[in-house]
Amino acid sequence: MGSHQDSTRDDSPDHLPSPSTEAGRAGLDALLADPGRAVIALDFDGTLAPIVADPDRARAHPDAVPALAALAPQVASVAVITGRPAEVAVRHGGFADVPGLDRLVVLGHYGAERWDAATGTLTTPEPHPGVDAVRAELPALLERSGAGQGTWIEEKGHAVAVHTRRAPDPQAAFDILRVPLTDLASRHGLIVEPGRMVLELRPPGMDKGAALRAYVRDTDAASVLYAGDDLGDLPAFAAVDVLRSEGTPGLLVCSGSDEVPDLRKRADVVVNGPSGVVGLLGTLAEELQR
Repeated sequence: MGSHQDSTRDDSPDHLPSPSTEAGRAGLDALLADPGRAVIALDFDGTLAPIVADPDRARAHPDAVPALAALAPQVASVAVITGRPAEVAVRHGGFADVPGLDRLVVLGHYGAERWDAATGTLTTPEPHPGVDAVRAELPALLERSGAGQGTWIEEKGHAVAVHTRRAPDPQAAFDILRVPLTDLASRHGLIVEPGRMVLELRPPGMDKGAALRAYVRDTDAASVLYAGDDLGDLPAFAAVDVLRSEGTPGLLVCSGSDEVPDLRKRADVVVNGPSGVVGLLGTLAEELQR
């Protein structure tokens, strides 16, 4: 990609931002020229929903569903790609039974699960045996590590995550835990996905990049927009780069965070967190309605 320049805009822009790269401009142009074959793909936490200390309290930005409902009928599909269980993202997002969202799909557990708004059906794989083994060993490991105070375990069904955001020194706790959690995951056939003050232990072969490429292929999309905020979104950014090289234009949007500079540097457009993402989606919907 070309050099990045910050294209952060107001939360509710009255015009679309200008991508900072040639590839990004081509992606936006392709989306506007043929929206009926465009896929809009979005992360959930930090992108559609503000980051909060307790993930169970995370909820989509109040304007997210209206913006998606305005945009979805004008494009091929809207896909929410998340590490959360699909049904949790659906519940926290308020995506079920919303007029205009028939073309919404939620790909949970990095694409291992799928929920379709049109039918309300959820498909999910068998759990990996390593997740149960890791779940049993984690409490003792956290106690031994010395990073236990303020850290906590999030159950994610097909994965398990350790959060350090509540620790007295979140970054120090994160750094202390990264190696022992990686070793634990490896012993049980899992991998560790680092995020913003969270380390997720999950089965290999599941990432947002693989999920995005498969979905774009299945929908025969002519262009794709992907928006994310965290390290787990880097594979999706890489997938868009591959799609571009194969002839499918794409636009990369960073839901701005100083905690993940690598994502900001690779983005074509940087917006001000979930409010900025929602503003961009709303402006895009208005542009396509003209």
